[in-house]
Amino acid sequence: MGKGAELTRLTGELALAAEFGTPSRQDWERLVEKVLERAGSSRERLVTTTDDGIEVLPLYTADDPAPPAGFPGVPPFVRGSRPDGHVLEGWDVRALHEAVDVAATNEAVLADLEGGVTSLWLRVGEGGVPVSALRDVLREVRLDLAPVVLDAGPEYERAAEALLALHSEQGVPDTEVAGNLGADPIGLRARTGREHDVAAAVTLTARLADRHPRLSTFVADGLPYHEAGGSDAQELGAVTATAVAYLRALTDAGLDVARAAARIEFRLAATTDQFGTIAKFRAARRVWSRVVEVCGAPGAAMRQHAVTSPAMLTRRDPAVNLLRTTVASFAAGIGGADAVTVLPFDHAIGLPDRFSRRLARNTQAILLEESKLAAVIDPAGGSWFVENLTDALARRAWDEFTAIEKAGGIESELASGALAERLARTWRARSRRIATRRDALTGVSEFPLLEERAFDRAPRPEVTAGGGLPRVRHAQDYERLRDRSDAHLAEHGSRPKVFLATLGSPAEYTARATFAANLFLAGGIEPVNPGVAGASTDELVQAFRDSSTPVACVCGTDTAYTEHAAEVAGALREAGATTVLLAGKPAEGETGGSNGISGYVHRGCDVLAVLTDTLDTLGVAP
Repeated sequence: MGKGAELTRLTGELALAAEFGTPSRQDWERLVEKVLERAGSSRERLVTTTDDGIEVLPLYTADDPAPPAGFPGVPPFVRGSRPDGHVLEGWDVRALHEAVDVAATNEAVLADLEGGVTSLWLRVGEGGVPVSALRDVLREVRLDLAPVVLDAGPEYERAAEALLALHSEQGVPDTEVAGNLGADPIGLRARTGREHDVAAAVTLTARLADRHPRLSTFVADGLPYHEAGGSDAQELGAVTATAVAYLRALTDAGLDVARAAARIEFRLAATTDQFGTIAKFRAARRVWSRVVEVCGAPGAAMRQHAVTSPAMLTRRDPAVNLLRTTVASFAAGIGGADAVTVLPFDHAIGLPDRFSRRLARNTQAILLEESKLAAVIDPAGGSWFVENLTDALARRAWDEFTAIEKAGGIESELASGALAERLARTWRARSRRIATRRDALTGVSEFPLLEERAFDRAPRPEVTAGGGLPRVRHAQDYERLRDRSDAHLAEHGSRPKVFLATLGSPAEYTARATFAANLFLAGGIEPVNPGVAGASTDELVQAFRDSSTPVACVCGTDTAYTEHAAEVAGALREAGATTVLLAGKPAEGETGGSNGISGYVHRGCDVLAVLTDTLDTLGVAP
């Protein structure tokens, strides 16, 4: 009888793996080092550094302490804003509606509510339905059951009056009116570059606070900073500074800190960085809890609205966005968000249709009803990794927030351009990782589908452009290259091509030929692979001539390159090749232009630069 079985017999308890010793961290490190030595690598390869400079280690144990996270529903609210989490009803499933067609919007609203949506996020005014049409948009909607969050830009006062009038017509008691009137003058300034008055929103809030205790008035929106390319800490720092500006204005108008804080809802982006998103929502509550504690209202919890990141969504291979939004909404739910909006998979293309809306709301239905994700309070709590990441991110966010405050506050930082420059630096660093495919974009920079079916969607309503923060999407540069390829196809009947000059047998050239093909497809460039095993130089040259392209890429093993690359490259150039690339890193001392090779494509190269240069060489119009 083994040790584990004997222990089970004596104690009556199941002793799993009791026959094994308890390994130490040093034991693990020694084993890992042996594997890394065999792979010719180092332990640093296992450490990832985030945009905020946080090092994510390969292993966390109880020896990696983090501050106590407390308990759900009590300060610092790291483990959730409510003692029972979202166990009883789940989080608020919030759907965005931003079409200008009143009848179509009403139809979509009713379909969402029938399909499980529990609150509505309505774009009203410029870029949405007219304020005067709010009654028609909300026809047959029970406002006591489905709270409305307005996004009316500078028209929030008119929209608020119209919405409250509808509540009154339906007989909803003032004390039961919920939702948010969507005033965010600082967010508008970040979006448009134009200053908007905070005083009007403060006056509106002061007038309604006693009459409608459950109704929020302000939104502290982090999306402008996230969509400008900012990091998680930068987004949290900016949104906290925004909320503090509103808090100051409201308390100056006579509201106490607790009532003023209750009028503010926070909107944050959720991304495919699963653990980063979990930590973001937990860290945000810690940071805000410290703010209100200092202000004299330690029991004021943060209300969070998570939105699946618009920046991560792609126009190319958009069905993959379903996977992205599933991961993001999962992480937001685990992180304790109070409301979650899943943007439809075709959001980056235009206005969603009925099918994509259904998939968006059913994503949350599966997480809530089938996966029972809300049935556990703070499921990430106690994870040494998550607790440490939460603490590290909260500290970085606090540093960003205090830096903004020291500079005179969020509006001063927006006016000076200092915040915009910090966001731009972060975006430049991310752009570099995207360009080199260190940050992969599935279906775009990796595994692109050249002959994908195009999705035709109505364009999103245009909003007057301003001089505010830019809006970026991670896939935008690759998609511009694909657009060039599509235009070339429409004009010439064929796509731009690159010839793959394969050396040796399929076993020898397939790995690099596949790598090269995947790389060129990301730019809409069709790879032509002759697929001739052991082809001679003359055979490759003839296949190259038949391909009708002036660009070739040599694919094979390092040995084949040493023996044949120069010969093949020279022959291809004599046959008319203007560019001859090689799939692999250059040998020591080699540079582009040596041995007839123009350049190299390999893991870590600037893929966007290679694709742009290739399209230019092929005469594809920008």
